[in-house]
Amino acid sequence: MAVLGSPGHHRRRLARADAATRSRCVMSACPPFDRLLVLPRLRVQNANAISSPLTHGFPSMTAFVGLMWALQRKTHKLGLDLSFSAVGVVCHDYEEQISESGFVRRFRLTRNPIDKDGSTAAIAEEGRIHLELSLVFAVRSERWDREPDRVDVDLATVAELVAGMRIAGGSPVLSPRTSSWRQRPYLVNLAGTEDDQRAVFRHARYRLLPGFALVARDDLLETRLNELRRHDLAASPLDAWLSLVRIDWRHEPATDAAGGKGEWRNDRRGRGWVVPIPVGYGALGGVQAAGTVANARDAATPFRFVESLYSVGEWISPHRITSPEQFLWYADSRPDEGRYRCRNDYRPMQDSSASALEHDFD
Repeated sequence: MAVLGSPGHHRRRLARADAATRSRCVMSACPPFDRLLVLPRLRVQNANAISSPLTHGFPSMTAFVGLMWALQRKTHKLGLDLSFSAVGVVCHDYEEQISESGFVRRFRLTRNPIDKDGSTAAIAEEGRIHLELSLVFAVRSERWDREPDRVDVDLATVAELVAGMRIAGGSPVLSPRTSSWRQRPYLVNLAGTEDDQRAVFRHARYRLLPGFALVARDDLLETRLNELRRHDLAASPLDAWLSLVRIDWRHEPATDAAGGKGEWRNDRRGRGWVVPIPVGYGALGGVQAAGTVANARDAATPFRFVESLYSVGEWISPHRITSPEQFLWYADSRPDEGRYRCRNDYRPMQDSSASALEHDFD
């Protein structure tokens, strides 16, 4: 896959994301919600595997935030009293449509039908991936408080709406490998005190196993940047990002007197399943008035040219998540600053022994 732009161009992207990371704790927080609406074990075919000009694999979280917004518009049109605050994704299985030849991987491309004049149509490079995932929406609804008997009907309506929508460009299908009761939507009520909410979520998270949830690890990017600048003051956020997403091998000579062969070691041990991810978009210019940009999708909406912003994420098992906010993603739009990105409030546990006691089956 081609990499677009110059190294300086990508450094500006990472610098913007790095500046946004430094202020996230003060200026952003997950919107309030009181329930989790779970659509479990959805099978999605041919989702978009090219999540940005620099990354491929699992779709970008911006695609799932966009799905949440589109779903909210559809539910409001049907008269459902639902307010969507954030979305979380747990991946149970995936199959990227690629062919492998040694260390080289190529997308499996499809040839389009011939043109009107009988000539061969051009092949448009597009990455596709099959997914089995669970969608978790953070919602609020006053109607469900007044009419609890409407919950099952509304859940069925939401599931039917999602079945007819695109999920990251892919099509939801009924999986023959998954029984219907496992795909039935359900609700997790987070009423009560904070301790009550944690107890309810502690039980609910096990229903998402086995699988992995994607969380933001902006803290790793800042930590690695500080480490690099101890040795090189010119190190940039792009250097830190690249050092986190690759595997660096080094040879350590033998220390014994016999003079053994030594050992090869890499820097990924103990780091977790860390991956590069796009987290949103940064503006390239000002906002253009609606209808002034030719060939825009919507002539009634203001237009702005943007580029991708990058950070790093980590895939973790749901049983390691202690609160729903830790794996939910929400929008943090700041037009005045030219940033439109997704946020996640994951914080790693500082005491690893406490985690081991809580999950003794690890």
